[in-house]
Amino acid sequence: MDILTLLTTRRSSKKLTAPAPDELQMDSILQAATQVPDHGNLTPWRFVVVESEEGMNRYRQLLRDTVTQNQMGEEAMAKAERLGNMAPMVVAVIASPKSGKPEWEQELSAGCSAYAIQLAAKAQGFDSVWLTGMWVHSPLLKQAFACGEKEKILGFIMVGTAENACHHGAKNTDSTA
Repeated sequence: MDILTLLTTRRSSKKLTAPAPDELQMDSILQAATQVPDHGNLTPWRFVVVESEEGMNRYRQLLRDTVTQNQMGEEAMAKAERLGNMAPMVVAVIASPKSGKPEWEQELSAGCSAYAIQLAAKAQGFDSVWLTGMWVHSPLLKQAFACGEKEKILGFIMVGTAENACHHGAKNTDSTA
């Protein structure tokens, strides 16, 4: 896939299944995520990859506990269940500002790293969706991901293989369709 095709066809997918990237593919994805604009070379981001069965179970429990702790109701609990089962892998992107440059610049850099994760995953045949909402503000999730006082969870990149692999813009050549 050439770069322009990658940039013009990447779409979010909320129905993701296994396989997720393997260790070597994930190393490439995270390497790509570190090659974003970074004023001052501060590396103002970090990533937490959740992929093992145990890790995913813990992540699902944290989502449910967030809903319970904040008394958000049944609709939010259903959303937590959907989110927890959306993909076989989750990458938490955490803005981790350092002194020396404005925090807003560093947060933009961390945001670029999240998008780079999505692009690098797509380049290797995987799909993703970047989720935020109430989850990025959860004290339970912040604690679980060892967020410091100035750190912010910018989002959760859900990564896997699209259940209904659809190639946007591709023509259907199946004569039985």
